[in-house]
Amino acid sequence: MDMQDYVRRILTSAVYEVAGETPLDPMTQLSARLGVSVLLKREDLQPVFSFKLRGAHNKIAALSAGECARGVICASAGNHAQGVALSAARRGLRAVIVMPVTTPAIKVQAVARLGGEIVLHGDGFDAARSHAAGLADRDGLVFVHPFDDPDVIAGQGTIGMELLRQHPRAIGAIYVPIGGGGLAAGLACYVKFLRPEIKVFGVEPEDAAGMTAAFAAGAPVTLDQVGLFADGVAVRRVGDETFRLCRTLLDGIVTVTTDEICAAIKDIFDDTRAIAEPAGALALAGLRRHVERRGAPAGPLIAINSGANINFDRLRHVAERAELGERGEALLAVTIPEAPGSYRAFIALLGGRSITEFNYRYAMGDLAHIFVGVKLRHGDQEKQQIIEILRQRGHAVTDMTDNELAKLHVRYMVGGRVAQLQDEVLYRFQFPERPGALLKFLEGLQADWNISLFHYRNHGADYGRVLAGIQVPKESHSLFFSFLDSLGYPYWDETANPAYRLFLEGSLRVK
Repeated sequence: MDMQDYVRRILTSAVYEVAGETPLDPMTQLSARLGVSVLLKREDLQPVFSFKLRGAHNKIAALSAGECARGVICASAGNHAQGVALSAARRGLRAVIVMPVTTPAIKVQAVARLGGEIVLHGDGFDAARSHAAGLADRDGLVFVHPFDDPDVIAGQGTIGMELLRQHPRAIGAIYVPIGGGGLAAGLACYVKFLRPEIKVFGVEPEDAAGMTAAFAAGAPVTLDQVGLFADGVAVRRVGDETFRLCRTLLDGIVTVTTDEICAAIKDIFDDTRAIAEPAGALALAGLRRHVERRGAPAGPLIAINSGANINFDRLRHVAERAELGERGEALLAVTIPEAPGSYRAFIALLGGRSITEFNYRYAMGDLAHIFVGVKLRHGDQEKQQIIEILRQRGHAVTDMTDNELAKLHVRYMVGGRVAQLQDEVLYRFQFPERPGALLKFLEGLQADWNISLFHYRNHGADYGRVLAGIQVPKESHSLFFSFLDSLGYPYWDETANPAYRLFLEGSLRVK
C-alpha cells in the first residue's frame, strides 16, 4: 500500500461510529514557559480514554459476516483491549482479550465492564500476543492486531485528518508516541501527503525504544527487555508495516526518560487539570526535550495525549519524579566534616535555597556523607553553580540527580553500612507485581547465599522495585549468574555504583 491508499482508507474510515473528534487544546502555561506555542490533542477524552478505539473499530468494522460470526481476539496492555471490547460489543461479537498479568487494574476492570472475556497471561505484551495467537488458531477467532494492520493504521490516522482541519495554519511539528508504531505511521501518512512541510517526530521511552533500534538496524529488531513504566508503549518489537512507513515518513525520533515523562504528566495537569497515563504524556515529554535542546522547528508544536488510563496509586511515583524531570531538584552526595556546626555551615553555602531532602546517619571517623535534595529555580545551570560553590569550600560532591539507584532506593536507606561484611554483591531488580514473584526469587537462592540487604518500595506501578545485597562467595559467582538469568526478571549489577559505595558499603570516598 502507498500513501494514497492509506489516505483513502483514512477518509473512508468507520471510526466515528464509536469514537469522537477530540479537541486541540492550547497549553497556555507551558507555552509561556517554553516560549513557543504548544497544543495538545486530547485523545484521553475518547469513550475508552485512549486513541486505540479508532484503529480497533476500523478493523472490526471491515470484517466480513463470516469473520464476525467467529468472534475476535486481541492482545493488549489495556488500551487496545478496551477499544476491541467496546467495538465488539457494539456489533454483538464475541471478544476474547488477552492481557499481561502486569496490566494496571483500571484497564482490566474497564475491559470487563465492556463485556470482554479476559485472559491474563505473561508479564508483558509480547507473551500475551503469542498466547493470543495460539488461542486464535485453536478457536478460529479473528486476531485484531494492535498496530501492524492497514485498517488499524488507517483508523489511527484519522487523528492526523482532524489535526489539519482543526489547525489549518502553519504547524512546525507534530510529536507522536510510539509503541508498535500504528499511530505514528497512520498520522504521518495523512499529514505528509497533504502537508509535507510539517515535521512529524516519534517519541519513545529510553527503556522501550523499539523504533529507534529498528531505524539503527534497518529492520525491526526484538529488544531483550523493555521498561514497564509507560506500559502503553512497552513493545519489544515494532511492526513490519509500521516500520516501513515510519522509516519513510518520520523526521526523527526523540527518546525521553521516566522523569521527563512524569514532568510532562504534571505539565498536562497544570494546563488542563487532566491526568495523563505515562504513554499519554510521552509525546509532550519529547516535545519539551526537543525545545529545551533547541531541536524543535519554528512554528506551533502539537503533541498527542494518547490516553489517561492510569492507576491512581501510581501518581505517588509520578509526583515524586516530576520535580527531577523538570530539572527542579538536584540530588547530591556531599562530604562534610563530622563535627558540630557542619550542617549549619553547609546550609549557609546553599544561599537560602530550599532543601527538599536531607539524609544522614552518624558514623565513626572524621567525615560524614550526606544525601541532600535541593530545590532548583534555573535547572542544570543552577545545579552546576551549587556543586562548584561546595567544591570551592572543600566539600567533595557527587551528582546523584540522574542516578537510578540513588533515586529509587538509597535516598531511603542512607546509613546502612555494616562492618566486616564479606562477599556482598548488590543487585537491583524489577519484579512483576503479582503473587509468587518474591517466592520464586527466594526459592532459587542457594543455602550459602545470605541476603544481607533487601529493600522494596511500591510505587503503584505494574512491577516492584527491589534492591538486594547478597553474600555470594567468589567460587559461586558462575552459579549465581546462571540463577539470575533463569529468573527472567530484569536486573542490574549495582555493586560498583557510587551511591552504594558511599552510603551502604562505605568503602569509597568521593573525589
